[in-house]
Amino acid sequence: METLEFTAAAADAGQRLDRWLAAQAGELSRSALQALIEQGQVLRNGAPANKKDKIAPGDTVTLALPDPQPIEAQPQDIPLDIVYEDEHLLVVNKPKGMVVHPAPGNPDGTLVNALLYHCGPSLSGVGGAIRPGIVHRIDKDTSGLLVVAKNDAAHQGLSAQMAVHSIHRVYHAVVYGNLKEDAGTVEAPIGRDARDRKKMAVTQQNAKYACTHWQVLERFGRFTYIACKLETGRTHQIRVHMAHIGHPLAGDPVYGPRRVIAGLHGQCLHAKELGFIHPVTGEALRFDSPLPAWFTAFLERLRKERRE
Repeated sequence: METLEFTAAAADAGQRLDRWLAAQAGELSRSALQALIEQGQVLRNGAPANKKDKIAPGDTVTLALPDPQPIEAQPQDIPLDIVYEDEHLLVVNKPKGMVVHPAPGNPDGTLVNALLYHCGPSLSGVGGAIRPGIVHRIDKDTSGLLVVAKNDAAHQGLSAQMAVHSIHRVYHAVVYGNLKEDAGTVEAPIGRDARDRKKMAVTQQNAKYACTHWQVLERFGRFTYIACKLETGRTHQIRVHMAHIGHPLAGDPVYGPRRVIAGLHGQCLHAKELGFIHPVTGEALRFDSPLPAWFTAFLERLRKERRE
């Protein structure tokens, strides 16, 4: 069981405990915190807390997190868009809206569930029971190319290429605003957002080096269509870096403006190009995924607005 401790500042005075705690422990929803309070897992100054308690400066709130229940991924007959496959690995084109691996809140319907059905037991065990074969991830609402290892040797070989940033990865995106230059590089470290643990941010605290190269493909005035080449692969890297320079991704509900473009159902981001050296044969492989229909429809809408 993990224990978290928070101390209230003077500026926090008068806030309801559950609301204040939700802001501190960003990885937990307010309803989950209320359940923990009711279970007696939250102490305020050493005594069981009530969700309606008012925070006072200097209050110490202790939160006991129960150990997570193990999740075991089950095979599911879910269609896969397989771009390439051999006995060692496969490359899939993940649709927007599909989660890569099971997690609390997403126990099934994931890419891993589909892979277990398609590949049977022939997936690398390096990623563990929840992430078999998964070498790298892309966000739920990002579409595009992903390589999956079928055995441990392939997994280790691909992971080694990831570690030295030699895998070729290019994403296409639409961002807000009109970028001043035709190309550029964002070189800024990324770590957890200190104010919201669910988010990533450009920060110097507990951060990792991150580098994104971008190039303008088409301009629409209010929006710009770009290609982003990853030199590193940090969580939410493109989304964080583009927001950092004042051009968040269209449709991004986390790093973009509060009023999102609902029709996009998440960030306008597609993993278009993927290239690597085959970890067993040594062959150089390169793949290109056509833009999905939702992406091309958005581009056509922007082109129509530009003409009018």
